[in-house]
Amino acid sequence: MSTPVELTVHSSPAPAPSRRVIAVASGKGGVGKTWFSITVAHALARAGQRTLLFDGDLGLANVDIQLGLTPARDLGAVLAGQATLGQVAAPFADGGFDIIAGRSGSGGLANLPQQRLSALGEELATLARRYDRTIIDLGAGVERPVRYLASIAGTTVVVTTDEPTALTDAYAFIKVTAQETPGVNLGVVVNMAATRRDGERTYGTLLKACKGFLKIEPPLLGIVRRDPKVREAIRHQTPLLTRYPNTEAAQDVEAVAKRLIDEAS
Repeated sequence: MSTPVELTVHSSPAPAPSRRVIAVASGKGGVGKTWFSITVAHALARAGQRTLLFDGDLGLANVDIQLGLTPARDLGAVLAGQATLGQVAAPFADGGFDIIAGRSGSGGLANLPQQRLSALGEELATLARRYDRTIIDLGAGVERPVRYLASIAGTTVVVTTDEPTALTDAYAFIKVTAQETPGVNLGVVVNMAATRRDGERTYGTLLKACKGFLKIEPPLLGIVRRDPKVREAIRHQTPLLTRYPNTEAAQDVEAVAKRLIDEAS
C-alpha cells in the first residue's frame, strides 16, 4: 500500500498565469473540446514540445475514455491525498505526451471546496514548470472550478461550433472570464466547420458580439474543418494524428499548435 500524500489545504489566490499553460474551454458540451485538447497536445508533442495533458473536467472526465486508457491512478487519488499530481502523471507513448486522467462520473469533484481547489491549482502550476506546454481540458460551462483552473493559464482557447447554442455559451464564457480577469488572453477555435469560409463566418458572429457588448476582440486561433475521420478515430480510441495524420482536421489542429508555440516564444 502506498504512503498517503497530503494535499496541502489552505486558501490563497490562484497562481500567476503561466505562458506554458493553455486552458481549453467551451461554453457547452458537444463541441469537441476534449478531442481538440487531446489532438493539440499530440500536435505540440510532435512539434518537439514536452507536453502534459491535464483532464480538468472535474466530474465528467473522459480523456482516458477517448484514448482507451485505464490509468493506474487518476486525479481522484490526488484529491484523496494518496498521491501527488506528479505521481499520477503517466506517459501516453502513442502520443509522446504525459496525461493526468480525471475521475469520470464523480460529480462531487466538481464541487471541490475552494481550499482544495486552490491547493490543486498551486500543485498543477508547480508541475507545469517541468513541461514546455501544459494543456488543461476544462469542463464545459462557467462554474467556479472551470474559472479557477482557467485563471492559471496564460492562454485560454475557447472552442465553439456554428450551433447557435454553442456560440451563445462560448460568448457567456468569454464574458464571465473577461469580467473576472481583465486583460485575460483569450482566443477562439471554430471546430467542425464545413469550410474555412464557414468557420470565418462563425467566428465573425462571435467577434461581433464580443466587440459590441464586451469591447474586446479575442483573436481567431484557427478553424478545424469537419472531417469524418475524426469520428472514426474517436470510435477506435486512437488519436487522429496517429491514425489519420494527413487529414484536413489533423492539419488544422497542427496549425493551431504552431500558432500557440509561436505566440508563447
